[in-house]
Amino acid sequence: MPVKSTYICNKFTGMENTHKNYCINPFFRQRLESIEVEIGQLKMGERNPIRVQSMTTADTMDTEASVLESERMILAGCELVRLTAPSKKDALNLEEIHNQLRNKGYQTPLVADIHFTPNAAEIAAKIVEKVRVNPGNYADKKKFEEIEYTDESYQAELERIEEKFTPLVLLCKEHKTAMRIGTNHGSLSDRILSRYGDTAEGMVESAYEFLRICEKHHFDQIVISMKSSNALVMVQAYRLLAAKMIENQKVYPLHLGVTEAGDGEDGRIKSAVGIGSLLEDGLGDTIRVSLTEAPEAEIPVAQKLRDKYSQEQVQTGYNKPLAYNPFEHKRRQTTDFGFIGGSNAPVVVADLSSKDKITPANFFAFGYRYSVDLDKWSLGDQAADLVYIGKNTIDFEVPGTLRVLVDEDIYVNNYVGHKQIFPYSTKLVEQANHTFIKHDVSVLDLKHLSNFANCTLILSDAKNLGVHAYRAFYNELILQNIHIPVIIQSNYDTSDTETFQLYASAENGALLVDGFGDGLWINGPVSAQLINSTSFGILQATRTRISKTEYISCPSCGRTLFDLQETTAMIRQHTSHLKGVKIGIMGCIVNGPGEMADADYGYVGSGPGKITLYKQKNVVRKNVPSSEAVDELIELIKEHGDWIEPN
Repeated sequence: MPVKSTYICNKFTGMENTHKNYCINPFFRQRLESIEVEIGQLKMGERNPIRVQSMTTADTMDTEASVLESERMILAGCELVRLTAPSKKDALNLEEIHNQLRNKGYQTPLVADIHFTPNAAEIAAKIVEKVRVNPGNYADKKKFEEIEYTDESYQAELERIEEKFTPLVLLCKEHKTAMRIGTNHGSLSDRILSRYGDTAEGMVESAYEFLRICEKHHFDQIVISMKSSNALVMVQAYRLLAAKMIENQKVYPLHLGVTEAGDGEDGRIKSAVGIGSLLEDGLGDTIRVSLTEAPEAEIPVAQKLRDKYSQEQVQTGYNKPLAYNPFEHKRRQTTDFGFIGGSNAPVVVADLSSKDKITPANFFAFGYRYSVDLDKWSLGDQAADLVYIGKNTIDFEVPGTLRVLVDEDIYVNNYVGHKQIFPYSTKLVEQANHTFIKHDVSVLDLKHLSNFANCTLILSDAKNLGVHAYRAFYNELILQNIHIPVIIQSNYDTSDTETFQLYASAENGALLVDGFGDGLWINGPVSAQLINSTSFGILQATRTRISKTEYISCPSCGRTLFDLQETTAMIRQHTSHLKGVKIGIMGCIVNGPGEMADADYGYVGSGPGKITLYKQKNVVRKNVPSSEAVDELIELIKEHGDWIEPN
């Protein structure tokens, strides 16, 4: 149940005392209570359930397609349907779409998505139940210019914005139309970027420039979002926003989402990391999972995430001040043992302990291949770093890069002195060589660990206390100045592959976002290959370990100028071997140029059958025919030295 904020995070390590709390309690999930917003017959915020929403992909001028798609979304469980309104004529046609849905018996509120056209917003405010405005481009044109402002010239800009935005505020107030102030990391105005930089702080201020105007006119039927394709930036921005709202003693409902998350496994993992991290904090009143798929496919994913956080949680009882900064990503300082800890990327552990007999074929699922003819191992970019075999034995030579974990009695009896085998032990006996110790997250008396500098903890959760228990343990390690690395061991009992990925990503991602974890050891009743790909996907989404190409791909909408799903699949087919390269695939220019700043290369629709290619935020090739655009993208990557030939 939502409660008002009473928990103060006191003083963060390395931070000034001016930083306030951003949630009720970082060590126990309690939903932050916000203002209740009425969107037609739907109520959001306060004590209402977390709402699930999505956006149509049809052209808003195509009434029949928009109505049919909205109907499919509603039947799938969508509670708010958003449609793009890039022009006055699109906004006017929302009335016909609205009427047809009501005539079919659907009362689901409609949301008009506005970007560059205030006139369209003012028309839509009289028709639909909610209007979404983007403060980065509602009153500004983005030119990627750095501008020097004096206090006087900046104030003049704010007055210009107020003059443009006030008519919409008054219309929404008059017609009881709700509003979302939707900041997007990829479309911050040149004004905000010039003064605040490309930062989470700038995202918050961008929203507050518009929010202050609403408050001046006593309009509070507002929802706020802080979207980014970078899950780390997204989490930081929402936390900073929540802290500012708590400080101002006026908390508005939060719309959560990772924008341009992509499709398939990657899109689900990245969305779960960002949205799940905030739901763990008790933040969020409505969610949208932005996938490059049909909009109705987003709804079950969002519902699974929402349902996870509708469950009761066990109280940790831990209530000490935060010892780390929740508004920035900084990995906990740990001892470097050569392959784990320190500046090493987090490791991935595979588990073969349940096998009756271990063969080289078992290693295929976690990234290793053995050639009988060559008598040689090869490994992929997503090859696990350690394998746990329990009480089993291995009667063949393992790859030289792979460490093997065994139970202590097996180690002592069979593998003494073997350099590739490390004991998996519950006995706290300091050894000369680096060792592994299993520890339960519920045991917070860590004084005994201060004498065990030569070990790595495998931290498990036998009592199913969840993220907040791990967070308390992490906090205590910092407070007690203990630097031993930690592998997070988590177990899931669901055999549904999507649910498994979402839950594992939300929980492990939340910890990695906070800087905790030198490795992941995930188990569940799903395939070893799925566990391995999920582990690496979580590390990729949190940008703690890059093992593959990253695609920043927007969900389709009525502005899209090409088939996003088909194009994304085609670009993946040709570029998926480019480890570490980030490629943005955008259907139109609304967020495209901004998101290019976070991508290495951009593929953006610029007109029917035309593509503009970017190197970061810079246009390099305009109006390329779509039939030639993928080949041109490959040539662009080659020109900048990022291309390698696929194996």
